[in-house]
Amino acid sequence: MAKQGKQHTRTLENMPMLHPHAAGIDMGAEEHGVCVPADRDAQPVQQLSAFPCDLPRLADWLTTCRMTTVVMESTGVYWMPLFQILEARGFEVALVHARHVNNVPGRPQTDRCDCRWLQKVQRSGLLAPSLRPPEDLCQLRSLLRHRDKLSQMTVQPMQHLHKALDHMHLPLHHVMSDVTGVTGLRLLRALGAGERDARTFAQYRDYRITSRPDTMVKALEGDYRPAHVFTLTPSLALYDLTQQHMAACAQEIARVLGTLASLVDLEAPPYPHRQPPIDTRQDTSRRLISVLICTGSPVWLSPKGRASQP
Repeated sequence: MAKQGKQHTRTLENMPMLHPHAAGIDMGAEEHGVCVPADRDAQPVQQLSAFPCDLPRLADWLTTCRMTTVVMESTGVYWMPLFQILEARGFEVALVHARHVNNVPGRPQTDRCDCRWLQKVQRSGLLAPSLRPPEDLCQLRSLLRHRDKLSQMTVQPMQHLHKALDHMHLPLHHVMSDVTGVTGLRLLRALGAGERDARTFAQYRDYRITSRPDTMVKALEGDYRPAHVFTLTPSLALYDLTQQHMAACAQEIARVLGTLASLVDLEAPPYPHRQPPIDTRQDTSRRLISVLICTGSPVWLSPKGRASQP
């Protein structure tokens, strides 16, 4: 029986060094752990303050140590200020996922310093940086996310409006599809202003409402208790406030979009319309029928529409 050869395991120490000027940063809320190669400073691992006024000093120390690339984990939002400062200083900043760092084998169990392990792994080129869009696209992404948050914030005032209407026995959602539409907002604002006549409410009906006016009058004859009207008024004010913020956010998004360079050539001709796919079986059957008719041969069609001969 042949002897098995000795298995050679590759570690980070015997792997080729792809980034000799790499530094690792362990992000934190109050301080950042920074590690540089051992031959660049007498104290290669340091704990530096995470206050905004101290971040330029961290970048100066990396410049003194002749670092060109920096790797950091995407820990919460702590990485954003330092990432922007280092990127503005000309460093090649790699933002990596913590799961990718933990999946790299070979870390000693006694090594509790995350920045040292980040520096070692990045030195061998084993970490793939996450996609970080340009600054103008980051601004646009922040605005879009803020608009989504505002859209989610409108849900709670709408729920309060529906609850107040249910307490007043006003089934408006049965006579109109959207209580926060044109007609619904007219009725809610008139109700908050002190109007109680159901026939006067029916005059606010938009022409696109499919319900009849007499049906709306019946739906608006409810119990207008002061407590229920009082709870409806602040909910309507919150809804209007979120709508105003969403309109302002939409204007800011349009302004940022106007500053971006267009990637579409408006002068270029449009792409040709895509032809629908051709059923090869039907096309073959049509050609076979035409050939058989031209040659005078008798042709029968099967129940599925296929040509056949006796």
